[in-house]
Amino acid sequence: MMDLFSCAYTGDLLAGVDEVGRGPLAGDVLAAAVILDPARPISGLADSKKLSEARREQLFVEICANAHSWSIARASVAEIDGINILQASLLAMHRAVQGLHVQPEHVLVDGNKLPRWRYSSEAVVQGDNRVPAIAAASIIAKVTRDREMVELDARYPGYGLAKHKGYPTKAHIEALQLLGVTPIHRRSFAPVREVLVVGV
Repeated sequence: MMDLFSCAYTGDLLAGVDEVGRGPLAGDVLAAAVILDPARPISGLADSKKLSEARREQLFVEICANAHSWSIARASVAEIDGINILQASLLAMHRAVQGLHVQPEHVLVDGNKLPRWRYSSEAVVQGDNRVPAIAAASIIAKVTRDREMVELDARYPGYGLAKHKGYPTKAHIEALQLLGVTPIHRRSFAPVREVLVVGV
């Protein structure tokens, strides 16, 4: 059960925002924004990391069908390497909110930092455990990114992307050392940078 965040905003146009993919060595960082519809509640919303893959997939369908508005956005590997992962994550969040077909009156963002934007907003630490709309955003973002990593695994076999989703597991780092760096790897991240230096 959620320890619900107490928000001063009480209207219906409240967006929750979360990102996924800050830690991986490969792939874009994704963010989602969701405005839930109070008339069509979704039961079982929780931090996506605490849900099984099957449950996330089920909730993904329910959120897309029942939310008032939802949006997915990203910052690319090139943007991550160019402006750093924190700024890229905030950029993806900004793009996700801009992509909502209904613009929110207030935005709650998971974490302790906010993008620079015009929206009335608050950062909520552990928001994916405390705000249903943020939990919904975390599910949308994670399911989308996980699916993309499975597709990239077929394009770049041998790295195990479908299994570890790009995170710096021992198997992933060993594959990097053996197979080299691909266009989807983040060159600004130390384990990737070290492989590039060795290869020079």
